[in-house]
Amino acid sequence: MVSPHLLWVFIGPLAVVYALPGPDMALMLQTSGARGFRHGLAVAAGLATARATHVTLSALGVAALLRSAPWLYDGVRIAGGLYLSYVAIQIFRSPAFGLDAASGQTASTLRSAYAKGILSSILNPKALLFCSVLLPQFVRPEAGPVWSQVLELGIVLVAVGMMFDLALAAGAVRISGWLRRHPKAQTVQRWTFSAALLAFAARLSLE
Repeated sequence: MVSPHLLWVFIGPLAVVYALPGPDMALMLQTSGARGFRHGLAVAAGLATARATHVTLSALGVAALLRSAPWLYDGVRIAGGLYLSYVAIQIFRSPAFGLDAASGQTASTLRSAYAKGILSSILNPKALLFCSVLLPQFVRPEAGPVWSQVLELGIVLVAVGMMFDLALAAGAVRISGWLRRHPKAQTVQRWTFSAALLAFAARLSLE
């Protein structure tokens, strides 16, 4: 079992990473503001699934494989950049709040939001490498089975990320009413998030 002190120390760098602007944050804000809290929750669930997958893959040694096989790392990185570019173009071309109608609150669009959350994070190899670097620093073999400590740390990692995502979703929903009353602001918001995702895509693809 991980000691409470180590857990709090572990949460510190997690909070810093989750608070930094990135493609996950941009996707959360755009989806929640344009489609509402339910779709933001679906994206958050997708991101949580991707993070749990990253923890599992790190424990299985996949992150080490990415480090030792540059071609594989580059393949995942480029695929992630292309996907973020695709999402950015979708946001740019969509009408402001056009998907907020009752017909938009369907199971299929919620599944689509969930899938976007998974893909935007799972195709980022840096997130997997972050897990593989961070988690072992807080595992103490003398404290019990390593697998149970990794499981505990992974649950905390996913839970902290979910809390940040839900806070972003709630904040985006609160300002969406103001955006609806200001059409020009809606356009600026849509273009801003599209540009941000394109920038993240370029950074991910070129680094």
